[in-house]
Amino acid sequence: MFCHTCGTQISDGTQFCPNCGQALGVAAPPGGRGPAVPWTPPATVTLQTGKWISTGWEMVKADLGNFVLIALVFTLLSGMVPIVIQGPLLLGFHIYCMKKMLNRPADFADLFKGFNYFVPALVASLLISLFTGIGILLCIIPGLVVAAMYKFTYLFILDKRMDFWPAMQASHEIVKKDYIGFTLFLVVLGLINLLGVLCCLVGIFITIPLSVAAITAAYSDIVGFETSTAEML
Repeated sequence: MFCHTCGTQISDGTQFCPNCGQALGVAAPPGGRGPAVPWTPPATVTLQTGKWISTGWEMVKADLGNFVLIALVFTLLSGMVPIVIQGPLLLGFHIYCMKKMLNRPADFADLFKGFNYFVPALVASLLISLFTGIGILLCIIPGLVVAAMYKFTYLFILDKRMDFWPAMQASHEIVKKDYIGFTLFLVVLGLINLLGVLCCLVGIFITIPLSVAAITAAYSDIVGFETSTAEML
């Protein structure tokens, strides 16, 4: 698992972080959403790209109107204030998808609940954009790998109440089990969104929710949602 304060990887059952001395499971994360949740990376990860995309599509298809509306507002606001609010909005998008997966009431306002985690979501968005940009300059493929590495960051911020850096590290811990597989998962989602753009641009308002829902489904399969998070939502 990781220390929720400094992000140092530590052994299970450790009560105090050997690096910063923080008592584990006590510190409140940004936004005051309760204590961060200690987490241990899985020993192995089995990719199920087809299943995750299929689950995402079924989720979107069952609530198409609301997903299209959320995607439209998400795209417009992200374009007006790029990067700055994209992270919190994406986190809110995941909240909506998580509620749908847990069969809990979900509504359009959930898109803005990501602002409860504004600081960690913003910093994560800035760092991910920076690291991905540097990777793209190094012949594109490294950029795709970096983007794949951090695809679960916002879900860790939400579900485990981690700060931005531990959440990025936790996401990386999953993806490093199969860099190629997760990068291909990202590429497939990118191609689906490209198809949405080719469909007179309108298609992206279906493919964007499909991508977010598929990533949420992947996180649910690999990590699983915290009971406390489900109750909080």
